[in-house]
Amino acid sequence: MAETSAPHASADANGNGTHAGMAAQVGAPTNPMATALLTDQYQFSMAYAYWKAGKHADRAVFDLYFRKNPFGGEFTVFAGLEECIKFIANFKFTEHDISFLQSVMPMCEGEFFNYLREIDCSDVEVYSIPEGSVVFPKVPLMRVEGPVAVVQLLETPFVNLINYASLVTTNAARHRHVAGKSKVLLEFGLRRAQGPDGAISASKYCFMGGFDATSNVLAGNLFGIPLRGTHSHAFVSSYMSLDEIPDKTLRSKDGSRVCQDFVSLVQEWLQKIQVADSLGGVFGDTNQSELAAFVSYALAFPSNFLALVDTYDVMRSGIPNFCAVALALHDLGYKASGIRLDSGDLAYLSIEARKVFCAVEEEFNVPGFGRMVITASNDLNEETIDALNKQGHEVDAFGIGTYLVTCYSQAALGCVFKLVEINSKPRIKLSEDVAKVSIPCKKRCFRLYGKEGYPLVDIMIRDSEPSPKAGERILCRHPFLESKRAFVVPQHVEELLQCYWPGSTDKPRAELPSLDKIRSRCMQQLEKLRPDHIRRLNPTPYKVSVSAKLYDFIHCLWLNEAPVGELQ
Repeated sequence: MAETSAPHASADANGNGTHAGMAAQVGAPTNPMATALLTDQYQFSMAYAYWKAGKHADRAVFDLYFRKNPFGGEFTVFAGLEECIKFIANFKFTEHDISFLQSVMPMCEGEFFNYLREIDCSDVEVYSIPEGSVVFPKVPLMRVEGPVAVVQLLETPFVNLINYASLVTTNAARHRHVAGKSKVLLEFGLRRAQGPDGAISASKYCFMGGFDATSNVLAGNLFGIPLRGTHSHAFVSSYMSLDEIPDKTLRSKDGSRVCQDFVSLVQEWLQKIQVADSLGGVFGDTNQSELAAFVSYALAFPSNFLALVDTYDVMRSGIPNFCAVALALHDLGYKASGIRLDSGDLAYLSIEARKVFCAVEEEFNVPGFGRMVITASNDLNEETIDALNKQGHEVDAFGIGTYLVTCYSQAALGCVFKLVEINSKPRIKLSEDVAKVSIPCKKRCFRLYGKEGYPLVDIMIRDSEPSPKAGERILCRHPFLESKRAFVVPQHVEELLQCYWPGSTDKPRAELPSLDKIRSRCMQQLEKLRPDHIRRLNPTPYKVSVSAKLYDFIHCLWLNEAPVGELQ
């Protein structure tokens, strides 16, 4: 059935009212460094020039968008909205800020600093695509309206808060796509991220993009992200022998009995594994210091025993030592979690480890042992996971760090913040590079869906135009290429921009959802895309268009603003 959906917005109780009331509801920025001074110096220079000319209160409209999808793909996931709203909710210059600005801008009149003391974002309006949405180039992610001097001061922090957030969320979503729905994805990037704030942001936005857990304890505390981790090679190599284990007792899981010598129980199981017919006698002597480390870790975490098995030799030592400890735990009612591989041929080692686990399950009648979780790490990225899939492997979970959080294959998304209207007069930025020509005027944006439920095209229209309707024939035009145009009869129409900060208006404010809800939205949005738009190799570009009226307006304004050359 053809239908049109309106953006969801909350009632007065959820956000309308005073600036202070809205600020109290959204809370403070996650990063305490996100203050009013977090901007480029030239923003203050322009603010002073606006103020000096009496233009500072002119009503301006800016669009925040990007020009090209990252990582050679054809989609991007929008993130960072919540932090932008928290930023403007708390936007205010302190006396310390004012003193500093006076010291670095001594040429400015004193009244300008009194003006800065008084400003906030109570007269700013922010319209945005919901966080976690799949987005495309040229379509405004955010539309910001307000006094030109104030909105100009928001440009740099907004671009900063959106750029990396959207880039790393998109990177995470691409890793999720290549890994598949069934695999567990763990973000292990804290130690390799660009400083503490980069690490915190990475953990939050990787979870938003489809990862299941993080190793970052602070991120778990701040955002409620599940925590996962095991131990390092240092833990294994720190042990010299089984004699270093002082307390060898372990109570059974149901509490009914106590094993007085868990070490001996493990050694018994190791001997059984070494002589088992089904294992073909492939296991000889193992590294006893590694065994001591595994036993010690199991005594500390009997219900969550997961061992790093590649410190010495995966197949000759790590796997049999793990199996011996896991079988001893099974005798006491516990179930080991699995192993982690951090080096070597991950495809081969995972397959061989799975064979051993299945053989142990059959030999010793331990149900479920063959399905032991195998986690792989070691500088993984989108390409290596794709290669593992093509080779065939038995990995259940991937721990990914450096390439994920640093967005190694692309440094930045390249968001821009362009003036499109001032005092109700449209403005355009021209360039010899047509990709850098801005789309002028205050706009509304819609996503048009086809019969199969996939989005077909995003269309921008002038704010004064009627909304496109489901079931009606709509002409969609490329913003700059005259021959690229198509009629679309959408089965469903979705308006993209919602009001998240109404300023001094009485417009209802859309809710800022929880991180879990944003993550779910991201996964749902990716599932709605046609497979050819999100495939890794040669993805099909998604169509972004303008209405016929906006197309004509763009080109008329272009001709009016572009100087006419003269041939001599």
